[in-house]
Amino acid sequence: MVYTKKSPALFIIGLIMLAIWWGADSGTLNGFVEHLNSVATPEKMSYKYMAEMSTIPMYFGIIATVFGLWQLLGSHKEGNVDYFSSSVAGAMFILLIAMLVRWFIAPEIEAISRGMGKVGETGSHIHKLLGLNYVVLGIVTGIVIVNVFRIPEWAQNGVRLSRLGLKTGVILLGTLYSLAELKNLGQLSVVMIGFFVLGSVGMVLWIGARRNIPNSMGGVLSAGMGVCGVSATVAAAPVVQAKSVEIAYTIGTILIWGVGCMFAFPIIGNLLGMGYVQFGAWAGTGILNSAQVAGAALAFQPHGIETLKVAEIFNITRVLFLPIIVLWLAVWYVKREESAQAVNVGQVIFSKFPLFVLGFILMFALSSTGIFAPAQHYKGKFFDNAVKAEKMLKSEEVAALSAEINKIQRNDQKEAVARLAQNGKIMSVDDDILIRGVVNGKILSKDATKVLKGAHKAVWHTAKKIKKFRDWITWLFAFGLVGLGMQITIGAMKQAGGQPAVIGGIVGFVKAALSLIVVMMFVSETI
Repeated sequence: MVYTKKSPALFIIGLIMLAIWWGADSGTLNGFVEHLNSVATPEKMSYKYMAEMSTIPMYFGIIATVFGLWQLLGSHKEGNVDYFSSSVAGAMFILLIAMLVRWFIAPEIEAISRGMGKVGETGSHIHKLLGLNYVVLGIVTGIVIVNVFRIPEWAQNGVRLSRLGLKTGVILLGTLYSLAELKNLGQLSVVMIGFFVLGSVGMVLWIGARRNIPNSMGGVLSAGMGVCGVSATVAAAPVVQAKSVEIAYTIGTILIWGVGCMFAFPIIGNLLGMGYVQFGAWAGTGILNSAQVAGAALAFQPHGIETLKVAEIFNITRVLFLPIIVLWLAVWYVKREESAQAVNVGQVIFSKFPLFVLGFILMFALSSTGIFAPAQHYKGKFFDNAVKAEKMLKSEEVAALSAEINKIQRNDQKEAVARLAQNGKIMSVDDDILIRGVVNGKILSKDATKVLKGAHKAVWHTAKKIKKFRDWITWLFAFGLVGLGMQITIGAMKQAGGQPAVIGGIVGFVKAALSLIVVMMFVSETI
């Protein structure tokens, strides 16, 4: 069978990519970019994606154009080479959609959201609360394409490559974390998260078996509800051979549950008179999505950083449990699917356990040695106040802080800002935490707050290797999730029924309620 379809589509895709590059590089798109730039924060003077637009579409546009001409004009014969070359068209189709969503559609929605103002007392705009970023919008775009327009025949082989993008992205996620973080987690977070992660996974699998949902559905839902939301869903999906619709149901359940928790948790926390550490521990345990954990923490304590800091400690701990859960699911799935009386765990690890998860563990181990960034880094960022002269505070910036320092009520925060003004830079991580609390509390004027933000950025550095990894991860997930959306049909979703939402709701409620009881009984205001 000859897989390559003679079509001008790939050549046209290449021309569109080159047009985007030329428009960005020549300034032709400046008018539209200025409109999109309205979503940028005040300190950003240029459109945040301009560097990407000026390079990425040029490289891939050339590849697509060359392959497009060959597919259209060349002769094609049956064989493996033909199959792989036929995949280029679909891959470039997905990549073009990802470019349009990331550079144009998502920023436009963000601009509209910001124009509508912030939602209530949350301090956030609706696009942040609902997670309407380029990743979610990419999935939605893929779903619309496959259900409204259908995937053209020339692109079908390439669309299947989306899972390869997701697997590669998961491998590189390992570079963003290190074992040095364990020093800051404490026994409390490890014990609590371990109990509730393992308990949630086990509960989903138990209920799923009794409600007769497919093993693949139960496996991927257990990872998403038990560990860390979308990332765990993506990591576990290949282990249990989850279908696209099952991944979609899990992600939908996570997002719906997380949005509800983000609004409900701060209200309950205030009614119960919870302290910062208590609420941070509860939010970091009971809410799945990282952005929603942060949103709930800041809604509970808008004038400080203590709650957010604790919540993120618990959130990080969940990520570190991901390899354990994936191994558990690998063994569980083999037993369930193959009806094996006994499973050789070593055989599972080497023959069934996916290489991309082993890759994640390997990259995690390498990251812990400090090969990519200093060993004490978190997501590639590390504190170093050896600041260059041009990054030190200027006399007018010191004057701006000095004029408003009396607006700060907390003595520890006031002293931290005073030390910053005296030394021209942030002197310690503790001072940085206090200063971030002043920023989040919106205590000072916009000009003074801008000075504090600049001082914070000056002492936190991102390793160059990690920055590259993060860029690759961004595009691998964008590519993979757009392609994932293109494999989700309305017909398949109807067949799946509402079981995932029911099970996810039950487990989510039980975890939130039990973790609240544990926090109120055993967690004090010090860890």
